[in-house]
Amino acid sequence: MSMASAKHLLLEHLAELTKALANPNRLELIELLAQGAQPVEVLAQRTGLSFANVSQHLQTLKKAGLVIGERDGKNVRYRLQDGPIVEALSGLRRLAEHNVAAIGDVRRRYLDDMDGLDPVGHDELVARMQSDSVVLLDVRPGDEFASGHLPGAVHIDVADLEAQAARLPKDREIVAYCRGPYCVMSYKAVQLLRGRGYSVRRLEDGFPEWKAAGRPVETA
Repeated sequence: MSMASAKHLLLEHLAELTKALANPNRLELIELLAQGAQPVEVLAQRTGLSFANVSQHLQTLKKAGLVIGERDGKNVRYRLQDGPIVEALSGLRRLAEHNVAAIGDVRRRYLDDMDGLDPVGHDELVARMQSDSVVLLDVRPGDEFASGHLPGAVHIDVADLEAQAARLPKDREIVAYCRGPYCVMSYKAVQLLRGRGYSVRRLEDGFPEWKAAGRPVETA
């Protein structure tokens, strides 16, 4: 095989991988699996897709080497393959936000308008955690929190936050986080808590990006 042919073959494989990512439902499934392993039933419930549709998307992702299915008793739980998958999607998101005007417009109109303050970056949060001047709030579902979360985080599912907000102190700033930069749960948490007089901001991204950056995590 010539060098030119080898290069073309490599580019073909790269193109096949990008085809597997070229679907919003599959991108959402990757976001969910980045929180931890899940069975098809849970993925179907959280995406609103049918069991058959989720299974089909998972097989496409599995063929591309992005997910793996593992037997758990009678069920199969899917998880992300090892490798820089979260980092690759973060790079894709940054590229899209830079090049596709519609993405920036949607984010400004539907997300940024929900939060008038700048989010908290990783380095700032690490410093705040070391000085014990911040409360971390994880608003994802309980099973995702149990699979992994930021150290010392308080867990309140966003669906229960209105009823359980009194658990949170008002003498320290709260940093809320969820599944990633496009996850609306942390935006909703910020809106609700600010309306109740809390000092609260969002983490700039989510748990998967924090973990992918090599930051410490806990499981429960």
